[in-house]
Amino acid sequence: MSKKPVTGAVEAHYNTLIAPVITEKSTIASENNQVVFQTPLTATKPEIKEAVEALFKVKVKAVNTLRIKGKNKQFKGRGYTRSTVKKAVVTLEEGHSIDVTTGL
Repeated sequence: MSKKPVTGAVEAHYNTLIAPVITEKSTIASENNQVVFQTPLTATKPEIKEAVEALFKVKVKAVNTLRIKGKNKQFKGRGYTRSTVKKAVVTLEEGHSIDVTTGL
């Protein structure tokens, strides 16, 4: 069986949520019904809320976003700049949960 091509609004939802952020801090936040996603710099809170509700079939209570400015680093004497990243901390309604360790 072949997969259907992703089109229209569904494709926009997949483009809004780049990847889940799985760190020690985000794992602790999951105990408070929060999930952290990496998003494009242009994504807005309503777009993120709509994408999470459509893809995971859950109710979103709140969305908080933060931009992490890229740092200047060095590797073997050569300088480079990390990319600027936007994260979204999505708080879910009581009784709803997302298991980000499994695929979509």
